[in-house]
Amino acid sequence: MPNAVQHWWAKQGLKWADFAQFVRRAWALTLPYFVSDQKWRARAMLAGIVALNLAAVYMLVLINEWNRVFYDALQDRNADVFWRELKRFLMLAFGFVIVAVYRFYLTQLLEMYWRKWLTEFYANRWLTHQAFYRLELLLFAKGGTDNAATDNPDQRIHEDLNLFTSYTVSLTMGLLNAVVTLLSFVGILWTLSGDFSFHVGDTAVTIPGFMVWMALLYCAVGSVLTHFIGRPLISLNFRQQRVEADYRHHLVRLREYSESVAMDKGETVEKSRLDRRFGAVLSNYLQLLLAQKRLTWFTAGFNQLAMVFPFVVAAPRFFSGAIQLGQLMQIASAFGRVQDSLSWFVDSYDNLARWRATTDRLTYFEDAMQAVSSDTGQRREVGESKALWADSLQLKLPDGQALGTPLSLQVEPGQTWCVQGPSGSGKSTLLRAIAGIWPWWSGRLVRPDAFDDNAMFLPQRSYFPNGSLRETVAYPQISDGFDDVTLQRALKLAGLPDLSSQLDTEANWGQKLSGGEQQRLAIARVFLKQPRWLFLDEATSALDEATEATVYKALLADVLARGGCVVSVAHRATVAALHSHHWVIPAV
Repeated sequence: MPNAVQHWWAKQGLKWADFAQFVRRAWALTLPYFVSDQKWRARAMLAGIVALNLAAVYMLVLINEWNRVFYDALQDRNADVFWRELKRFLMLAFGFVIVAVYRFYLTQLLEMYWRKWLTEFYANRWLTHQAFYRLELLLFAKGGTDNAATDNPDQRIHEDLNLFTSYTVSLTMGLLNAVVTLLSFVGILWTLSGDFSFHVGDTAVTIPGFMVWMALLYCAVGSVLTHFIGRPLISLNFRQQRVEADYRHHLVRLREYSESVAMDKGETVEKSRLDRRFGAVLSNYLQLLLAQKRLTWFTAGFNQLAMVFPFVVAAPRFFSGAIQLGQLMQIASAFGRVQDSLSWFVDSYDNLARWRATTDRLTYFEDAMQAVSSDTGQRREVGESKALWADSLQLKLPDGQALGTPLSLQVEPGQTWCVQGPSGSGKSTLLRAIAGIWPWWSGRLVRPDAFDDNAMFLPQRSYFPNGSLRETVAYPQISDGFDDVTLQRALKLAGLPDLSSQLDTEANWGQKLSGGEQQRLAIARVFLKQPRWLFLDEATSALDEATEATVYKALLADVLARGGCVVSVAHRATVAALHSHHWVIPAV
């Protein structure tokens, strides 16, 4: 970039390096689909759209030439030429309509297939190596929902990818169309506009292609003013997408925890929180609306003035008899095409601002995905022995603060361990580290071979997908792998015999069942999948002591019969008494 332009760019508070980096990152988001396994279809559709855009511009060139002949026939009152050109226009118009329809159709197809590929690509990455969980940890580590890199990943996958593909295709094709139109009509306008002569003192000055220079000047001034008037739209669009997602997220959470909110009679508080979030939506939208209003004032006036500007400039030559009506109309048409091409930035600024905001959100999301992928927390070692052991294992909080004291332990197959300690001492975090989903720790953690394939972790509150009961019990495996007898046996062992006849009943089981029933349903998964290593994090805390003892005894007998091991985090002495080994984590 020339130094003068860089200097001007910097003077406006802009950094060329930032712009260049944005272009590189936008290109990094765009390229993968066109080099993927679907590259030939993608490139073929893109080539088709480009060809149809070129055809549309060619049709406009023909229509521009038609303008001269048609209006000259009107001026000369030549009926034969008038009717002939009218028929020719109908053919040109029909051809243009065909090109426009298939250009639209191919464009929508490309956007759809591109969005489909990107959605599957990012959804797969989000669900690989617990990235969805690690992003929430990263959000927590950065201080909550104010972190723009990781908030609302659901919106980025669902909505931002859709907007990105739509705006990228439409803006790219719009720019291509503008460039080709400019190249096609600027020569026509240069030829038609003739020279403009005037005197400066005794010196005669002649400007060739005067209309071209006027179009360039008109659009250059318009583009600069549009940028300064519309620049706030970028940050406002970015924030609008975010506050909309925050509001929608809170609505979903309210539905998910509807029973708890109803029991606590929290409607007033929740309404206040919803009002506050929706207030942020409306407040930012009002600012966005005012910014768009200011931009519309200018762009609407700019476009209206452009309709008469070529007539004003070319009028002296027409009234002097230098050109006829047909040539005047051709000049106006060519000027309009050149002006439209040069005004692409002005006309597209609002969409460019939306595209920039969407692209920023996706690139931040990409950065966050790469960050959690580079720190997978897989520093755990695989040992030759069958034991699970840790040496000087120091658990930490996301901010790096040590959680408790360094831990050392060794758990052998055939043992049952009860882990106890005060709240906040790191019991649950220890299980997360063993499971491989907590990345903040130091020391050594060695697990036996094939641990992941033979281990199962039960939290205090398990996840139950909406669907049939057989799918819920089998989760995360496919229910087709288990017959009805096996599923019913697991439910009965977990103390849910009444549900054994409802395998095909579909419901929101996370809301339909009580807390104790949910915990027993999660335990039914243990009887179904028969792990060798079982870790329970207060997984029976909602049960009464008698039911808890019955279920626990069945669990221990089931796992130990396979030579397995059970590690429980529990507070009740009745649960601790059922285990052969005890380990108390001291208070900090």
